[in-house]
Amino acid sequence: MDIKTLVLCFSVAFAISLAATPLVKNLAYKIGAIDIPNDERRVHKKPIPRLGGLAIFYGFLISLLCFANPIDTQTRGLIIGSLIIVGVSIIDDVKQLRALIKLGAQILAAGVAVWHDIRIDAISVPSFIVESGYLDLGFWSIPVSMVWIIAVTNAVNLIDGLDGLAVGVSSIASFSLFFIAILGGEESVAIIAAALAGGCLGFLPYNFNPAKIFMGDTGSQFLGYMLSVICIQGLFKGYAIISFIVPFLIMGLPLFDTVFAIVRRAWNHKPIMEADRGHLHHRLLDSGFSQKQTVAILYVITTILGLSAVLILEKGAYVAVLLLLVALGVAFGTYKLMRKRFNRKREEREAANAMKNESK
Repeated sequence: MDIKTLVLCFSVAFAISLAATPLVKNLAYKIGAIDIPNDERRVHKKPIPRLGGLAIFYGFLISLLCFANPIDTQTRGLIIGSLIIVGVSIIDDVKQLRALIKLGAQILAAGVAVWHDIRIDAISVPSFIVESGYLDLGFWSIPVSMVWIIAVTNAVNLIDGLDGLAVGVSSIASFSLFFIAILGGEESVAIIAAALAGGCLGFLPYNFNPAKIFMGDTGSQFLGYMLSVICIQGLFKGYAIISFIVPFLIMGLPLFDTVFAIVRRAWNHKPIMEADRGHLHHRLLDSGFSQKQTVAILYVITTILGLSAVLILEKGAYVAVLLLLVALGVAFGTYKLMRKRFNRKREEREAANAMKNESK
């Protein structure tokens, strides 16, 4: 595998995304792609342009066309599918399309990917379930693949609620997929992951808190779509019996947040598609953490899950599970200590305010 080519692929995507973001920002103002805070879910207080995903897409696409040699059937499929996602999402960032229209675009893009052989033909399972170690999905490979693509696309879209969160999580997931592709000798997958990671990191400086531009649905849906198809190309094919777990580890944070949102809304007898302020990042904010602290916590969780996924393929499940349990235990303990500290400071502030009011 040519490491020089992979580094160049990443660098070109990074440079183009970095240079294109200010241009996309100006374009967003001209065409009215502006995010105006008009409900309690919005964390920002002033209008901010939201078309930054277009810069990520430019960086990714140009780098991929330069370094993916040849453009095979699967690569052609993911490019066409991403064009559908980005095209519809640009309109949505300007005019706010209905959810059913966006879902239709996702179904079409997923169908294009499956048509171009990006599908989960089989999954690796323990030998006591299937003697061969692999379960052939047959016809079910089509609906299973499409459900996976649509689910991950929406999962990444749902976590795009804080400055730098979704693009940072996607960067970490891209790097995890990149290293796994290298371990598996999948050069074409490594190039796609490198281009995606470069595009994300080129945009990230403009999206850190306080954000100068949001990536909008153009970015979040594009990143979700790309991560879902990269997982199919490089992971569901399977390097080992436990490889079925790996995609769910890498995409663990957005998938958990999505499942939790669905269960929460169903439990409260609310429409599943109705937005609310109950996502993980909202709960961390409500616990007293700042935006930057909340994003950092979720970055750490995503990194732990990504490292665990890489270790599963490299060192085996026992080492990975041990790392995951220790790291999550430390993270949970740190969270409890920090929350206790925030609660104590809040109580001190409330007591001080009460004393001032009494003195008046």
